[in-house]
Amino acid sequence: MDKLISEKLINQLEGLTTQSSEKVDFLFEEVHDAVFKNTNCLACANCCKNYSPIIEPEEIPILAKALGIGPSQLFQDYIEMDEDGDFVFKSQPCPMLNLEDNKCRIYENRPQACRGYPHTNMKEMKNHLDLLEKNIEICPAAEEIVSRIIKQLNNVKT
Repeated sequence: MDKLISEKLINQLEGLTTQSSEKVDFLFEEVHDAVFKNTNCLACANCCKNYSPIIEPEEIPILAKALGIGPSQLFQDYIEMDEDGDFVFKSQPCPMLNLEDNKCRIYENRPQACRGYPHTNMKEMKNHLDLLEKNIEICPAAEEIVSRIIKQLNNVKT
């Protein structure tokens, strides 16, 4: 999705700022669940092809064990610190992604940032619209979630 289009979609969510955080969170969670009932992430995997998740320090030994290597080897082969001081994978697409079937080599042990992507059912969603803007550029499900929420907001206005 084009960045200009994603900005326009996010701008249409301005109506959410007058709603309570609980109501916004409920709306996002409800729409998120409905969209993901019919979403096959393996058909896309854009997140894995375009983003590197933040890897929390406590996840390092879990990832290393899942790969059958030590933490030092994990850093040597796969992980670096980015300009923000976060641990991330060195390359994109994600080195854990099998490009033939879009499956993750460490799915059961994947980082929390991967588990929560596209982060459309987080608490305090009103505070995360900037993250949402980035994610709808990559993730068709996130775009669908935002589009449905905008439609619901427009229906309320009429």
